[in-house]
Amino acid sequence: MEQLPRYLTGFDLNTLSRYETDVILVGAGIAGLFTAIKAAEHQRVLLITKRSLTESNTRYAQGGIAAVISEEDSPMYHRQDTLIAGAGLCSVKAVDVLVHEGPAGVQDLIHMGTKFDEKDGMLALTREGAHSQRRILHAHGDATGAEIVRALLDTAHQHPNIEMWDDRYVIDLITDQQECVGVLVQDEQGHKQFVRAKATVLCSGGAGQLYRYTTNPDVATGDGIAMAYRAGADIRDVEFIQFHPTSLCYPGAPRFLISEAVRGEGAVLRNIKGERFMKSYHPQLELAPRDVVARAIVSEMEQTKSTFVYLDFTHESEELVKHRFPTIYQFCLRYGLDLAADWIPVAPAAHYMMGGVRTDLNGETSVKRLFACGEVSSTGVHGANRLASNSLSEAIVFGRRIAERIHELEPVQASHVSFSVEHLAPPIQAIVEKRLKLQKIMLRYVGLKRSLKGLQKGLTELQRQLPFYQYAISKREEYEFANMLTCSLLITNAAIHREESRGAHFREDFPEKDDLMWRKHTILNREKGMVEERVNDVSSV
Repeated sequence: MEQLPRYLTGFDLNTLSRYETDVILVGAGIAGLFTAIKAAEHQRVLLITKRSLTESNTRYAQGGIAAVISEEDSPMYHRQDTLIAGAGLCSVKAVDVLVHEGPAGVQDLIHMGTKFDEKDGMLALTREGAHSQRRILHAHGDATGAEIVRALLDTAHQHPNIEMWDDRYVIDLITDQQECVGVLVQDEQGHKQFVRAKATVLCSGGAGQLYRYTTNPDVATGDGIAMAYRAGADIRDVEFIQFHPTSLCYPGAPRFLISEAVRGEGAVLRNIKGERFMKSYHPQLELAPRDVVARAIVSEMEQTKSTFVYLDFTHESEELVKHRFPTIYQFCLRYGLDLAADWIPVAPAAHYMMGGVRTDLNGETSVKRLFACGEVSSTGVHGANRLASNSLSEAIVFGRRIAERIHELEPVQASHVSFSVEHLAPPIQAIVEKRLKLQKIMLRYVGLKRSLKGLQKGLTELQRQLPFYQYAISKREEYEFANMLTCSLLITNAAIHREESRGAHFREDFPEKDDLMWRKHTILNREKGMVEERVNDVSSV
């Protein structure tokens, strides 16, 4: 990885226009918006997003947010479910923070205007895969993320300490003497600007666009992970990519997410012969952990020589289906599929990255004054496989902690940051083709099933793209491709290094989990290379 540049483009801080604030938030999903609102209680906040303020992974989150609300539930049950799903790589301390502070975070969302669904005057709760209790709150049936974004945006717009910039691309983190002192930003016209702050928080989401088939929107290109790596931060456990088992797989339709909550409400999986098959793979059937269900679907597809399996929800009434899953129902109907009457063709698609920028329990990275929150981060909550609906909870719990930690920070030193990066020749224009080729490489060699031979082949093909970094790139799609290539190289190297199967990482040449050798994290650092870190806070689960 030594060929990767420190900065993606040329600039001169002496000539760039400057903007000063207290806190920079990069990204406008639940992590960015919630953290901005909390940080704005004491500081001036600037939130920057590369597209519209409503475009993020959060907006498309259907299932809901996990928190202990019911009297039948307890933090201990939530903790146990999370640790089991995480397959031995969760940080027990981070999980304890999540399960104990999650309910208060949900109350914060409600106070900020989020309207969760109710039943008989109480918050309605559902159950998803690998949860032992009904603890998933949802909104408008299956539009939880959109409702949370709506409420948080309304709150943020009204806050006098929050300024929001949309359609601005954060190219790189600016560091000085091993501290993050701000970001390099480019607007739609190509003008660059240096934004300086005492703290920068990456809330830029995941990297689903690395794969040909994904439930993620176009913005999920791994920008935050790549930026943090270039700036010297530790990148942890990125070999663990969760493929959602059930995305719509139908000619002419995008890979639309069919929420796990549909299976939580009783939908079953059938192969193209009509046979219900999950009993052959796991005792929890359709509610097994996502990695198990996804690989079971792939196995059935291979055995039956099909490109999909069926999700069958036809045993439920049309009234229930329309009320509980209105968004999914209407989307399928657009393509001539009736969720209440038809078996829906589905297949796995890239969905969530468990690893990311390594943080402590206050969201702080290994680079001073740089924080990470949400999918871009690796807090230790998710381990090798995220428990369904824990991601939204993680964002609000650690977002609040980040805001509190930033409030304690001393102001950045007043020294004048001044340096420049050389401008190079412009690149050859072939980004669309390069991006598609990268996605196909990742799908074929670094997908649900992996092997040393395939991973090495994928790495070789990715490395052929390295000359791209030798050019001075200047357009948004070029920055995105550069970040996608960085993330792809990080993931592939980590997947080669982990010679076992655990959680969402499955090696056909090492099909078993090996706690003796691999109960540890893989950490990639720009200066140190690959580093292993033992899991110290071991649980009995």
